Amino acid sequence: MVLIPGGVYRLGSDDYYPEERPARLVDVDAFWLDRRPVTNGDFARFVAATGHVTLAERAAPAGSAVFTMTAGPVDLHDPSHWWRFVAGACWRAPRGPGSTLDGLDACPVVHVALADAQAFAAWAGKRLPSEAEWEAAATAADWSKTYPWGNRLMPEGRLMANIWTGAFPWYFAREGAPDPSPVGTFPPNGWGLYDMIGNVWELTASRFDREASCGCGPIQGTALLTAKGGSFLCAGDYCARYRPAARIGVSAESTAANVGFRCARST
Repeated sequence: MVLIPGGVYRLGSDDYYPEERPARLVDVDAFWLDRRPVTNGDFARFVAATGHVTLAERAAPAGSAVFTMTAGPVDLHDPSHWWRFVAGACWRAPRGPGSTLDGLDACPVVHVALADAQAFAAWAGKRLPSEAEWEAAATAADWSKTYPWGNRLMPEGRLMANIWTGAFPWYFAREGAPDPSPVGTFPPNGWGLYDMIGNVWELTASRFDREASCGCGPIQGTALLTAKGGSFLCAGDYCARYRPAARIGVSAESTAANVGFRCARST
C-alpha cells in the first residue's frame, strides 16, 4: 500500500461533464491505498480462504453484464447495443460459461458487486476508499494536470492507460480485444499507484449524488455508488472519463465486465 498524505485537495472539474462540477477544495486525512486494483489472483485467494460466493454467482438468474463489440456504428445513446446480460458470467468466468481465468491472474477482478468488494476488504483488514480519498490519490496532489501524467492524453503518441482506441463500440484500433489488462502494464502516477486511470472502474464507498451517468458503466439502478477512474471502454468519441475528476454512478447490486475495486486503510 502507499501512504497518501493528508491535506487540502482539489476535487472535481468545471471543464467536462456536469456530474463533476463544481471543482472544490476538500480536507482529506492521511490514509493508505492499495498500489493496484485487486486482481483475479488476489480474489481467488480470498475465495479459497473464505468460501465467498459473489452476488453474480448467487443471483436469480445468475450472471452479469458483458461487453460485446458491435458490427458497426450504433446509436451511442443506447447502451443495450453493447451491453448484454450473460447467464453464468461471473468473476471466474468473465465472458460466461466456458470462459476461464487462464492467463488472467494479474488482471483486475471484475463482475463484483459492492458486497463482494466489502467482504474482500474486511478479510484483508481494509476498506473501500471514499471518492475524495480515491481522487486525491489519483491526482498525486497535482491538480493542474488533466491526467495523472500531464495535460495530453497521449504524449508523443504514447498510450498511457488501458482505454478504448478507435471508434466505440465497433472498431478497436490496436492488437487484441478490448479487455482488462494486467496491472502494471502502464506507468504509475506520481505516487506509484497503478491503473488509477482506465482498465476498470473502481468502486468507492461514496454515494453518487447526480442523475447523469454513462453507458460505459453497468446497468444503472437505485442507491447509486460512485465509481472512479474510467475503464478500457472509455473512448474519446463517447466517454472521455479517463481522468481523476471523472465519476459515474453504479448500483450496489450491479456487476459488469469493467468494474472492480481497490482497498484503502485508515492510518
